[in-house]
Amino acid sequence: MQLSIRNSLKGKIAGITRGPVSTEVIIHLAPGIDLVSVITTESAERMKLKEGQSAYALIKSSSISVGID
Repeated sequence: MQLSIRNSLKGKIAGITRGPVSTEVIIHLAPGIDLVSVITTESAERMKLKEGQSAYALIKSSSISVGID
């Protein structure tokens, strides 16, 4: 698979919280570093996501916000 997205981080699915419309997926990237993504429940079911499964976090820069104190 080739992607145009430059920010691809490999990890393992550490948690899944399914809802009727959206599903929260936690991807463990490294010790102390987890990334949380909210996807449609339909997509989560179609992909058959499971805890412990390898996964990629694909980050498109136009959808990332930055904040500081």
